[in-house]
Amino acid sequence: MNTTLCRVLSAIVLSASTAGPAVASGHGPVFGAATPTLGRGGWSVDQAWTFRGGDEDQRQQMLKTMLSFGLTENLQLSGSLPLVMQDGDLAPARMMSAMSSDRELETLTAYRFQRRTVGVGGRQESTVYVGATAPFERSRNGVGIGPSLEAGISTGYASRAHYLWVGGATQQYFERDGDRFGASRLVTAVYGYRPAVLRTEAGKPDLRFFVEVTAEDRAAPRLAGITIGAGTRTVFAGPTSLLLHKAIGIEAGVLFPAYQRVDTFSVKERVRVAVNFAYFFWLK
Repeated sequence: MNTTLCRVLSAIVLSASTAGPAVASGHGPVFGAATPTLGRGGWSVDQAWTFRGGDEDQRQQMLKTMLSFGLTENLQLSGSLPLVMQDGDLAPARMMSAMSSDRELETLTAYRFQRRTVGVGGRQESTVYVGATAPFERSRNGVGIGPSLEAGISTGYASRAHYLWVGGATQQYFERDGDRFGASRLVTAVYGYRPAVLRTEAGKPDLRFFVEVTAEDRAAPRLAGITIGAGTRTVFAGPTSLLLHKAIGIEAGVLFPAYQRVDTFSVKERVRVAVNFAYFFWLK
């Protein structure tokens, strides 16, 4: 195992072992789609670091900042901006459902259209997402890259002990100079558990553990009107964790490939890692 990956996995273990919903109610898993939204007037700043490692020592790294605001209890606006990125010959992929993994400005609106109580302490929720991206580059992987539109939906159940979300999303790109980047179709599933010893009262540290699965089908790009390759299909799965305490949220996780079909121009991935720090606040 290389030195970089060892350091990354050590950081994940540390974040999971440090000590709700506390005031940080607008957060869920790190890779998959979930339903929580910020309350009315709530703000959050997320700083995410993502890493993709593949064959032939290929790597991609991204440092990205996302700012979110709760217009109402169920309506949330977000915008994200990339800060740093290291490119490699890996196939295009959407790692995090809530934040783009590429060099592009992204805006996202989340509307939680269903919320109902189930049993004692449980609730069922459904949230729809719509957004758009504007790339900072004219071409990506040798193909002209234009703006995109995206839409998704997530539904699930949450209680003091168990969490279950399933979701799906699609991202469609506009043409640029006769090229069109391959559209993405993403499906995610998340199961979470909070052990009994961690089910403390509000205001105490809240630590949750998840198993997340992401499956993406990305269409082949079109270069000068000609389809190149057959596109890519991937399924990744792995453990993640989320720690919430007062105005702070820390989440981290690692995914490993369960299935991959990549084109001849890219190498296969061996690991995906994400670490996200969130700060929640209110402006008066």
